[in-house]
Amino acid sequence: MISACRTSLFSVVSTSGRRDYNGTVRSLKSSVTRSTLETSSPKKVATETAASKSSGTGSFVKDHPFKFQLGVATVKTSAADMVAQVVAEQKSFDEIDWRRNGLFVVFGFTYLGCFQYWLMVTKYRHWFPTMDRFAKLSFAEKLKDTAGMMDAMKMVLFDVTIHLPVLYFPTYYAVKEFVGGQSWNPTDWVRDGVTKYANNAKEDLTAMIKLWGPSDCIQFVLPVHIRLPFRHVVSFFWTAYVSFTRGAIEEDEEKKAD
Repeated sequence: MISACRTSLFSVVSTSGRRDYNGTVRSLKSSVTRSTLETSSPKKVATETAASKSSGTGSFVKDHPFKFQLGVATVKTSAADMVAQVVAEQKSFDEIDWRRNGLFVVFGFTYLGCFQYWLMVTKYRHWFPTMDRFAKLSFAEKLKDTAGMMDAMKMVLFDVTIHLPVLYFPTYYAVKEFVGGQSWNPTDWVRDGVTKYANNAKEDLTAMIKLWGPSDCIQFVLPVHIRLPFRHVVSFFWTAYVSFTRGAIEEDEEKKAD
């Protein structure tokens, strides 16, 4: 009887001890885990926040390509003209020709932002059916895609032989007449603009080929949603050149004085 009680007592004590030991171990593990999480969570939160911001910006560009490139085109065109006036022409901020800057804002928004997107994304999809598929390939895969490469070359040729010389320059000069001229007759804008373009065509087209030929070879192999933003970045330097060489708006008094 005494032996049985002793055995039972030892069993209870042993079980209780094991429970206390296991509870202590679990408590220590829980404390260590909480401490580790508290230490690492700021880093994790910071990393996740940075990744979220980066992902948010990238997804906006991809999900809203038209809006993004329209804003870039408008702001870039105005900024490029201001750089040309302040840096190249060495004007003070008070001397900036805001009427001339307005020309570039109007042109950047309507032609570069709206029309170019319609032409180079909407219409190119119909004219060059491999465009979207080709744009998603890796560079190595693009080199093996004969049909895609041919369409990309056609896009470059269309840009430098039809779009820029036949559409871009006449439109730019006509918009310049609309902003800077005294006539409200659209026929006068087109006639005077085309006349000025014809006088400057050799110099304008030579500069155009030198810049946009190589640039187009890069643009038309990029993913579709960043093609126009890339073009607008290159166009910043082109716009500064056009602003410096063709941006000045002559007043009627100056013409009469001449």
